[in-house]
Amino acid sequence: MKIILASNSPRRHELMKLLNLDYEIQASHIEEINDLSLSHEELVMDLAFQKANAIFKDNKDALVLGFDTLVIIDDLILGKPKDEAEAKHFLQILSGKTHKVLTGCAMIKKGYSRSFYTQSLVTFWDITEKEIDDYIKTKEPMDKAGAYGIQDHGSIFIKSISGDYFTIVGFPISRINQELKKIL
Repeated sequence: MKIILASNSPRRHELMKLLNLDYEIQASHIEEINDLSLSHEELVMDLAFQKANAIFKDNKDALVLGFDTLVIIDDLILGKPKDEAEAKHFLQILSGKTHKVLTGCAMIKKGYSRSFYTQSLVTFWDITEKEIDDYIKTKEPMDKAGAYGIQDHGSIFIKSISGDYFTIVGFPISRINQELKKIL
């Protein structure tokens, strides 16, 4: 069966390789619809499903995997920053506090659809304005939910995590492996 990763994230691509499956990448470029009546958990699964389903519509013979990651603090969703000012604002909000990271996963093939999410908690050290400014200069925060990447330069801000590290990266590989064993 053809397997499609509906994501152009280099991090997800690298982790998908570890599953030793033949797959291809087809990024979905849909306009995400945020149904604000949903809980955060339902929303992240719905967004992952939207991405997977957009690719599945033209690939009915494939298993399509879609993902979405949300960073949430005090009930506020911090998405990918629109600009450097918003990235700085997000990092100031996260400084010295604990936030939640949810990664939604959707798996769709003919006659089968499954969505789930994983959750981790991340606590930041207090970070200075200079540290934030220096980090923003790397451009790394600009394409990441919450304006940081735990797997790169953003790792220096992390005091502790509770849960699966790979949820924070956006690809909870062990859970995905368990789910794939049920359907492949």
